[in-house]
Amino acid sequence: MTQDLDHSLDARLIEQDAASADTAEDAFAQATTDGCHGGGDTLRAAAKAAGQSELLDQFAEDYPTGPHDQPQSMCPAFGSLRVGLRMRRTATVLSGSACCVYGLTFTSHFYGARRTVGYVPFNSETLVTGKLFEDIRDAVHELADPELYDAIVVTNLCVPTASGVPLRLLPKVINGVRIIGIDVPGFGIPTHAEAKDVLAGAMLAYARSEAESGPVTAPRKDGDGRPTITLVGEMFPADPVGIDQLLKPLGLSAGPVVPTREWRELYSALDCAAVAAIHPFYTASFREFETAGRPIVGSAPVGLEGTAEWLEAIGEVCGVARKMVAKAKDTVLPAIKGALASTSINGRITLSGYEGSELLVARLLVEAGADVKYVGTACPKTPYSETDCAWLEAKGIEVQFRASLQQDLAAMDAFEPDLAIGTTPVVQAAKQRSIPALYFTNLISARPLVGVAGAGSLAQVINAAIGNKARFDAMTAFFEGVGTGHAAGIWEDVPEDRPAFKKKFAAQNRAPKKAVVEGSTGC
Repeated sequence: MTQDLDHSLDARLIEQDAASADTAEDAFAQATTDGCHGGGDTLRAAAKAAGQSELLDQFAEDYPTGPHDQPQSMCPAFGSLRVGLRMRRTATVLSGSACCVYGLTFTSHFYGARRTVGYVPFNSETLVTGKLFEDIRDAVHELADPELYDAIVVTNLCVPTASGVPLRLLPKVINGVRIIGIDVPGFGIPTHAEAKDVLAGAMLAYARSEAESGPVTAPRKDGDGRPTITLVGEMFPADPVGIDQLLKPLGLSAGPVVPTREWRELYSALDCAAVAAIHPFYTASFREFETAGRPIVGSAPVGLEGTAEWLEAIGEVCGVARKMVAKAKDTVLPAIKGALASTSINGRITLSGYEGSELLVARLLVEAGADVKYVGTACPKTPYSETDCAWLEAKGIEVQFRASLQQDLAAMDAFEPDLAIGTTPVVQAAKQRSIPALYFTNLISARPLVGVAGAGSLAQVINAAIGNKARFDAMTAFFEGVGTGHAAGIWEDVPEDRPAFKKKFAAQNRAPKKAVVEGSTGC
């Protein structure tokens, strides 16, 4: 009976949107003319025609792309997918083009996910007629087993978002299982880092409404009575432990890390004394904390100066006596200073990435002695990144938010670093220039950053990489003469470059393609 009532209510709500059915069909035609290859402008226009203007306006406000265009990085939905797959008792369902779903699931499993990803397939007919929404609704009803799940996350990718598939009309709860519907289109969410915030913010909003309505599930581990500081941003596992040790002299403790690993942790995250914006781009999540009346502190306890400033800021918002703050600083700062002095870095570095912790890493490198010239991040500038940005710029370091690959490469060419830290294409370009390079995500951000452990964590890998310069020079000399670009390889007659043909075929590739009629919509 409950399911029938849900279906009846949803049917009435869908009828209210029926006036825009023709517009939605036109939007679908636009979106599928090129599929995802139609470009952001085409998909964005289709989404607005399908009634998604409010959604896109909120994305534009939360995740602004200016002054530069959307950075080049992986599909943003990987971020929200990763968050959902790391949570206990949480099911994940994707709605999107089959090739997109394949790529996302492949990447998630490559990074160690051991969870099933649900997929609701569609074709042109089911998308236009609304049957896809009914299929999604049936899927979550079938999946909603309270013995297995606390929540089900349903994610619209580009084409369903552009076509206006209304996940907002899904039931909020089925058999006691929460239903979270989100849209994570590549034409609305600039980076996978910010897509983590889309899901984290949606879950915090849901949990906050539950907490306001009555009693909620207690956390698995009761605290020791100290007020907690919620930590926002995915971190190396040792960092929350290190932060807890820094907070202990203040009479505080480290609370949950958002994104959380379990639904019940969301309640504990909201029930905090303050929020530490370790990663500053979680705009939707911060909005929920502000609505709950929680103060937010930017930056993080990295390096000597960063730790001192952060402890003072936390003490101020939590009303900790200045004598206690001073005592906490006296306890930890000498050890950090010693760690930095004993693991110094000597070399010129350019740094870029898309994780959101780039400015923090740069601060740590500078205090370790590195000559950092450029910091690029794919994430936007927010109020909670201002402290770190100002600190770096005061040292004469160029900081670029929403950095593009071209800007990262230009900085590398301009500053001629001893080491380039960056994304995969930056690392590749650096090595082609005989410049030692490290991939930011796997080799830098996957290390502790805070407190004493952070102060000594980077020097070994950085100095080892800088010391490999002679090896890169030797490899470059060994392969000298094999050619580059169109002439790469060993030839009896070196191939002739034909720019006219390249121009012709590039124009053909940009020409509109026929709409997909049957099967899953093309990527």
